[in-house]
Order: sequence, then C-alpha cells, then structure tokens
Amino acid sequence: MKPENPLHLLSQKCPTGCPIIDRVLSGGIPCNSITELVGESGCGKTQLCLQLLLSAQLPISHGGLRASSLFIHSEFPFPLRRLKQLSLSFCSSHPHLLPYQDPCDFIFVRAVQSAEELLVLFDRIDALLTCPPSKLPVKLIVIDSIAALFRSEFENTPADLKRRYSLFFRISGKLKLQAKRRVCPALGLAWANYVNSRLFLSRNDEIVSKDSGLVDGGDGGTDVVRTRKLQVVFAPHLPEAACNLFLTFRCLLVRAASVEQNPLGFCYAD
Repeated sequence: MKPENPLHLLSQKCPTGCPIIDRVLSGGIPCNSITELVGESGCGKTQLCLQLLLSAQLPISHGGLRASSLFIHSEFPFPLRRLKQLSLSFCSSHPHLLPYQDPCDFIFVRAVQSAEELLVLFDRIDALLTCPPSKLPVKLIVIDSIAALFRSEFENTPADLKRRYSLFFRISGKLKLQAKRRVCPALGLAWANYVNSRLFLSRNDEIVSKDSGLVDGGDGGTDVVRTRKLQVVFAPHLPEAACNLFLTFRCLLVRAASVEQNPLGFCYAD
C-alpha cells in the first residue's frame, strides 16, 4: 500500500464565509471530522460558528454544502440578534443564490443545560438527520460550547473527576459516530483524543488609523481596535498557518487581501 500525504487528500469542506480564512484552511472546515475551536472569551469563536451555519447553505457549485445546520448551545442567551445581522449580510452578498428565502429557516437551534441532556439529545438526533424539517439535509452540527456544560456542575473530587471523564468519552463517541456519517461539527473546548483538527483564536488590542475603515469615522487620528488571530494548531490536512482578522457588523474581516506563507510554514495576513 502506497502511503498518502494527508495534505493532498481531497475532502468536502464547509466554507467559513471569509475567503482568506478559507484559504488558510485549504477551503474551510473539513467534513466527516470534528473540528475544535478554542480561545479566550470574546475572541470570535461564536461569530465564526454563526458564519458556518450560513455558509453551509450555499450550493455545492459555490463551495457550500447545500445543507441545513443544527446549533446546540449551552451559552445563554442564544445570539439571535447577531445571527439575524449576519443573515441579512449573507443574503445581500448572495442575492441570486438565495432568492425569497430566509437563511434562518435552515438553522435549527436547541438549548442544553447539562452534559446528560446533551447525551439524551444525541440519542434522538438521528430522526432530525434522516428526516429534516427543511428541504436541505442537516450536514453541520455546531456545539457552543462543551466547556460550559462542565464549568460549575463538577468539583475536584475523585468521584466528580471520574464522572466528568466518563461523560467526556461518551459525548466524544457520539460525535465521532455522527461525524463518520454525514456531519461537520465545530466544538468549543473539548478533549484532544477525539478531535481531528484544532483552531485557536486569540485577541489583542491594537492602535489603528481611523482612515483604515476598521473603525467609525475617517477624519484622521487613531483608535484602539480589538484584533483577533486565527491559528491552525494541528490538522492532518493542513500545514501550520495563521491570519489576523477583525469582527465587523457584517462579518469577520481579514486585514489583507491575500495571505503570504513564510519558510516556517506560517501564513499571515498583514
């Protein structure tokens, strides 16, 4: 058997909604696998997940999955207002591909408040995947976030640690089963043994010119803008890569129009 380079393996991808990030990720988030998004609070993990929910609906001929999505959230409240803002921007960017339909109609939302409730939901999820309530099949599952289910319910006692790890492996097994079938999950904070790819998002306050278009006003001077950085920590199909980005009203905005790769294998948008 001839060994294959995983960087050259072809796989369907779910686009992120940003061409530069998709270029760093060689097309987007890979299907039939589990991708973990990690980073501190406010660095853009949820926004990237919301953009995935919308981009998955694009036709396959335009890089999408032509699919509905399931968003499972344990962080409250659900960012409905932000999703609607992104949905309006998404429709204006693709007026001919999505005529007379609301992208939110193809996003199914379910709240969970405990790890046990998430396990029960997975036992019932096959019906949604087999007979989706919309004309588009469900091919993307987003969980935001795994970590929230374990923050306050468990103490650092031997019994609680044993119970927590048991739930980790049971949830991981359920996700792996679904990923092998038809879905492309994106996780909050989870465990390395069951994750195929890990993307790390970080944030930093940066002084930028008001003429850059990244802040309101264009009369000169400077302002402080919180920038984000997305970095590929590991992925079997990707080299180490990164790009700088900003959160805007419409979408995630990458600073440059192109990404350059240095000899060490890192990609930066500067």
